[in-house]
Amino acid sequence: MRLRHLVSAAVLAVSLLPAAAQSINEFIFQPGSTSFPESHASTIVELKDHTMMASWFGGTKEGDNDVAIWGAFRSAQGWSKPVELAREPNIPCWNPVLFHTKDGVLWLYYKYGKAPAEWAAARMYSNDEGKTWSKVEKLPAGLIGPVRAKPLVLTDGTIVAGSSIESAAGWAVWIERSTNGGKTWAKIGPIVVPDSLDVPSEESKAAQALGNVAKGEGVNGTDEKLYPPPTKNIGIIQPAIVDMGNKHLRLYARSHSQASRIAVADSNDNGVTWTEAHYIDLPNPSSGIDAVRLKDGRVVLIYNHSYNRRSPINLAVSTDGEHFRNFKVLEQGPSQYSYPAMIVDSNGDLEITYTYRRLTIRYMKVLASEIPKN
Repeated sequence: MRLRHLVSAAVLAVSLLPAAAQSINEFIFQPGSTSFPESHASTIVELKDHTMMASWFGGTKEGDNDVAIWGAFRSAQGWSKPVELAREPNIPCWNPVLFHTKDGVLWLYYKYGKAPAEWAAARMYSNDEGKTWSKVEKLPAGLIGPVRAKPLVLTDGTIVAGSSIESAAGWAVWIERSTNGGKTWAKIGPIVVPDSLDVPSEESKAAQALGNVAKGEGVNGTDEKLYPPPTKNIGIIQPAIVDMGNKHLRLYARSHSQASRIAVADSNDNGVTWTEAHYIDLPNPSSGIDAVRLKDGRVVLIYNHSYNRRSPINLAVSTDGEHFRNFKVLEQGPSQYSYPAMIVDSNGDLEITYTYRRLTIRYMKVLASEIPKN
């Protein structure tokens, strides 16, 4: 009898242990299940109760006047039905970014305008983790806020946001930096890659020669859009910023260049001044990227490992922030899997969202144990 009691107690003790973390791979919503046929440019944030919130823009087609900002929450039961978070009258919305400031306030920044060269920016905040939101505030002319990837919030509360400009004269990265929670901003830049460093490789030359369309290589035999390297250095945009320690920050940027590779630049004073940018070895088909730094100092990048296609979408890890090892293919095949967002959650795991064929947003959890140590 006593043995039975001991066994029962042991079973009870095991049942009370927290469930082991598991990797996750799922759609936030099923393709065709919403009022908006296209979705793109997602962002993700961990809420205070350790659940997730994601946001993206959706409408008939990128750049159409009906494109609005949408969002959804993930609980133990899965993702909630998407809800509209922001809409501008008769003008498209773009690139939402969710993040917390040091005071715990949840912010949503987004862009609006007919095209990137005409963007203005807006923001709103929530004191109850996205249940309700403030009125929309329009940012002053010239300020964009975090243009696509999440900003870096330093331990003292300073916000270092990666911004960028796309114009007929070229592309350039800027840094928008606030020491008072976003009340005022200093704009730093431009940050560019010198033309002398824009040297095409044999791979990028081959990608350039293929042109803009791959005949019959898309979904169901349709033509697939390609993103070939240009014949000159257009520039870099959409930086993701990581804290390397000891006031050293590093940004990783999308490039549209003959080299067709990811670019980086550095600050040694917590983002006040920056070096010129240079390329690293990873390819970039003029597509969005994101980056995080793990607690042990390793840097993880999510990007498209291609010189002209937004497929496959990959994870790579580095111990020095400069040289990367590609360790996981998240998705590959026809069409595009692009514009990723990535954070490190409170357990040290990677929380990821990205565009799936422009039809929906894919969500993944990649466990810390899956990331190579070296």
